[in-house]
Amino acid sequence: MALALTVGVLIGGGVFMMLRRGMIRLIIGFILLSHGVNLLIMAAGGIDRRGEPLGASPDPATTADPLPQAFVLTAIVIAFAITMYMLVLAVSGDDDDDTDLELTGREMETPDLMDDPADSTGTHGDAPEDPDRVGTRPEPGPRRGGRA
Repeated sequence: MALALTVGVLIGGGVFMMLRRGMIRLIIGFILLSHGVNLLIMAAGGIDRRGEPLGASPDPATTADPLPQAFVLTAIVIAFAITMYMLVLAVSGDDDDDTDLELTGREMETPDLMDDPADSTGTHGDAPEDPDRVGTRPEPGPRRGGRA
C-alpha cells in the first residue's frame, strides 16, 4: 500500500510540476515523474524479497526477475541524460541580456528604397518620368517566348 501511494504521489507531483510555468519546474516535474515510473516498473516485477537469480537452486519461483531491474537501470540512465540536457537548455536559454533586440532610444533606420541617391532619374533606372504619362500604365512590349 505504501509503494502504491508513493508512486501516486510522485507521478501526481511530477505532472503537476510539469504543467507549471518555468523551465526549472518542468525539470523538477520530469525528475519526479521518472522516479515514480521507475518505482512502478520495479513494483510490476514483484515487491516481495527473493533470492539472487544465480544461486544454488535456480528455481524460477524463488529467484528475482532481472528484467524489471534492467528496465529501471536503463530508464535511470536515460532520465539522467535528458535531465542534464534540459538543465543545459535552461541555463543557455535564460538570456536576460536582450540588448540586441531592443531599440536604443531611437527607431531603427531602414533605408528608404524609393529615395536612392545613386538614381538620378527618380524611377529606379527607368526612363525619366514624362509629365503627360504620370499615372498611366506602360505600353506592353514584345512578348518573349510563348505564342505571338
